[in-house]
Amino acid sequence: MTNTTAHPTSSNRPPRKPPRLARAMRRTMRGMPAAPHRVRYEGDLRIPAADGGALVADHYFPATPGDFPTLLLRSPYGRGFPWAPMYGLAFAEHGFHVVLQSCRGTGGSDGTFALWHNEAADGSASVAWLREQPWFTGVLGTIGPSYLGYTQWASALDPPPELRAMVIHAGLHDPHAYFHAGGVFHLENALASTAGFVHQHRGNRHFAKAALRLQRTQRRVARTLPLPDACALGLGERVPFLEDALAHPDPADRHWTGADAGRAAETLSVPTLLITGRHDVMFEQNLEQHRRLRRAGCETGLLVGPWTHTSMMRQGWPSVFADSLAWLRAHLYGDRSALRASPVRIHVGGADDWRDLPDWPPVEAVARRRYIAADGTLSRESVAATAPAVLHYDPADPTPSVGGATLSPKAGPRDNTALEARDDVLTFTTPPLTEALEICGPVSADLYAATGTDHIDVFARLCDVDERGRSTDVCDGILRLTPNGSTPARVAVAMSATAYRFGPGHRVRLQLSGGAHPRFARNTGSGEPVHTAREIVPTNVEFHPGSALVLPVVPTRDRTDE
Repeated sequence: MTNTTAHPTSSNRPPRKPPRLARAMRRTMRGMPAAPHRVRYEGDLRIPAADGGALVADHYFPATPGDFPTLLLRSPYGRGFPWAPMYGLAFAEHGFHVVLQSCRGTGGSDGTFALWHNEAADGSASVAWLREQPWFTGVLGTIGPSYLGYTQWASALDPPPELRAMVIHAGLHDPHAYFHAGGVFHLENALASTAGFVHQHRGNRHFAKAALRLQRTQRRVARTLPLPDACALGLGERVPFLEDALAHPDPADRHWTGADAGRAAETLSVPTLLITGRHDVMFEQNLEQHRRLRRAGCETGLLVGPWTHTSMMRQGWPSVFADSLAWLRAHLYGDRSALRASPVRIHVGGADDWRDLPDWPPVEAVARRRYIAADGTLSRESVAATAPAVLHYDPADPTPSVGGATLSPKAGPRDNTALEARDDVLTFTTPPLTEALEICGPVSADLYAATGTDHIDVFARLCDVDERGRSTDVCDGILRLTPNGSTPARVAVAMSATAYRFGPGHRVRLQLSGGAHPRFARNTGSGEPVHTAREIVPTNVEFHPGSALVLPVVPTRDRTDE
């Protein structure tokens, strides 16, 4: 169905200028291309949900006669800032109808928000409504970050025939992995994202108060057990979906049935662009999405910047917008002129450079092992006669978190020097490099660990130590261990993927500790379930010879002395 009027609408109300605040915020966005269209707006549309309730939406569109494709965004965070200027206005200016909708139970929409449960059905109902609109041409794309990525994956489980392209900005597909990857509850991110789900759709002032409360109560939260009480303290209320997630750490639990929408990628044929950051909380999920799409033979692009979850939408936005617009124009308009030639583009840390690649990870990267020793060295050869390195962890004084993939303003690379001076942190370091060492792909710590009768976590982190001795984190990961006696058991701590260049004179460091609190909930050492644990027990773990850091080294830069 087509429409050639300048002001297509979905209601009897005349279109008007977009909200003043959205226009003001749009003018502050730097590095954006010139806008070829003025924009009109109709707000508070009521779209039938799958259960018959109403989902509230805003519609932004070019104030120009003609046919334009449609972008659908389904958000639990409200429809105001930043979604209105960054998506509603900015993409409508470039020739798209943009429907920005509040998920069930948020932003004035009927019902109760239930994490993940209603997104597939409500997404399908929303497309059914689009089909009835006089301006809808039958050409549809989806776009959006974070949970707006999850709503896209949910809709892709049974993609409508009109869906021609998806653009996912640091979006998740697996809620369980977001809360519990590595077998450890991701406390800090769980609290921050829950505050967003509960409060952001109510307005910026309401959300700011919730964020301030989290900041003000952070120390008390960190000391409080059991964890449901700690979460309620930080949020000011008990949130059922968070407490349910906390009480069900096992991914095979029936609680999580149907939660992982990433299976959509295994059979998807809709061209999908993935944009993320090396320090983003969703980075590993985005790489898994890319792997599944590639195996399915689906056309896919991957852009990985030097960003955290929040900086991607700020400092990274000009690049994010440009690649997103090029992808949408290619697949909704048939104009591939601005599309990048290489399907993968990734920023290389340390070098502050970009690599254009045919695939990820690059096939030429080769796994190289660097072995730890009790004297703190990290070398090419394992010395069998060395004593084990012993790590002590006291949950009464948990090893603090520094930087990393969090939703905090302090996310990303940070100085680890003070952290590494603690007695409960082990470091293993190479001699200074005489030539650059570049790595590109997944990093891990392959450890031979003996825990005796203790319950303990292992947090592993790759760091770059510069000529001045400053240690900066590159990537990391955590794994929960259970008692395995005195005989070492082989365990692999996945430390995320990365692309990084260690410069000449720098040293490569593996950092090991028993946790990173409050980013990850501390292991109390008692063996009690995570959601009921109260008892605190100090613990130890031994790392035996053969334990190694595994790096994906680019062969042309793999020198004999790195």
